[in-house]
Amino acid sequence: MPNKSDLELVRQVLNGKNQAFEMLVVKYQKPIFNAAFRMVQNSDDAEEIAQSAFVKAYEKLSSYNEKYKFFSWLYRIAINETLNFISKRKNKDSLDTEMVSRESSPEDLYSHSERSQNLQIALGELKSEYRAVIVLKHLQELSYQEISEILDVPVKTVKSRLFTARQQLREVLLKRGIQFGG
Repeated sequence: MPNKSDLELVRQVLNGKNQAFEMLVVKYQKPIFNAAFRMVQNSDDAEEIAQSAFVKAYEKLSSYNEKYKFFSWLYRIAINETLNFISKRKNKDSLDTEMVSRESSPEDLYSHSERSQNLQIALGELKSEYRAVIVLKHLQELSYQEISEILDVPVKTVKSRLFTARQQLREVLLKRGIQFGG
């Protein structure tokens, strides 16, 4: 059962076998949490967003189009939930640079903490549409096509946003006196 494809699991859920959805949650909870965390920079908020995304996915599962990858559909829901959260909380946002991704080991955190901290601060200064493409491309390592599907925009728009986002990120880092390679 652990090797079942996403499509098989979706079909099982739609046929009333709800425990199949638990397998999808287990499979995708870390990447969804990490995507949300990278954008909101708070683990409690990221957890809330991830839970909300899974609830929405479950409720809307019958609208899932099988010609697309399930994870792209789920990521789109998660990114939309994250963007909605950011807009609702825009004035209340506080940056907690000490928060870390659950997938990071203590050794990784120690060796990369200053760089990660500076990057998180700089990401927090970008508009959410630019933050999203940076997170999805460079931190989640998704392809342009996958990002296009998740954000529901053409690949050309993804590339354009990514170009602008990189320029803005570089400017923010340079203003802070931080130089990254590239």
